Amino acid sequence: MTRASLTAFLTCAAAAALAGTLAAPASADTSFEGRITPLPTPVVSAPVVAPASAPAIVQANAASAPAPAPQKTASAQAPRNKVKKRRPTPVTAAARSRAVALDDTPFSFRGIALGVTLTELREANTVRATPHESALVCETDVAGGDIGMPFKSYASLTIACRWAHRTPQGWTPSHAVVDGVPASDHVLRFAHESAGEPLRLYEMSFVVDAATAFDLRDLLASRYGAPRMAGDPSLPLLEWDNASSTITICLMPNGGHATLTYLLKPASPRAKGIERALKISQFDEG
Repeated sequence: MTRASLTAFLTCAAAAALAGTLAAPASADTSFEGRITPLPTPVVSAPVVAPASAPAIVQANAASAPAPAPQKTASAQAPRNKVKKRRPTPVTAAARSRAVALDDTPFSFRGIALGVTLTELREANTVRATPHESALVCETDVAGGDIGMPFKSYASLTIACRWAHRTPQGWTPSHAVVDGVPASDHVLRFAHESAGEPLRLYEMSFVVDAATAFDLRDLLASRYGAPRMAGDPSLPLLEWDNASSTITICLMPNGGHATLTYLLKPASPRAKGIERALKISQFDEG
């Protein structure tokens, strides 16, 4: 066979084989099944699109949840750093009356206030004298005769009292203690404001030395303010005054002693005869 014939023969055989292959039924090739690992499909993020309507479960939860509190607008919200100014409390008429009442309170000596009744003072057993076992002895007491006091009835317009203590020889005058110093003399006077009224303390007088008087001047000035001065400049009269009472310090002519007097003002004008009876002409006058 020649080369040309052989080439034609091989060409025809290849064409026939190819034609047979195409005409034969197709069959799956499973000889490599299970060995080939498929490549993973790349995940592409889809663009987020807002749903037209929320899911049903979200709508149900939203319906059952409590409604949120309404928020205040910017104009309604007050700034946090704003401090409210406190308005001053108005002074009421009651407060003013209480202040006036305090100014009207009678002065007191070591807790003994002017205006207290004789019965109250004795029941309280308030003693401002030495020795400590002293008691208040008055002109209505028989014991008052032991310390040189006249005897008076309880119905008398005024009576005087002094602190005294008992000794084997009888009653002896005690010394009132003023500013920590025993006074040379003292007297407490009581009076009836009107018929049927009890005896009330209207005066307390003490004789003290000059040094104690100057100490009392400074003490009373710090408590009640500067005193009003009257009388002779060489023997000044210092006076502290309020609506119901007065306190006076008066130097005696000898210059070594002074009188300290607490005096209650009358609640109503008294008759001239009563005023004369209440006026003290001598310190030791009963």
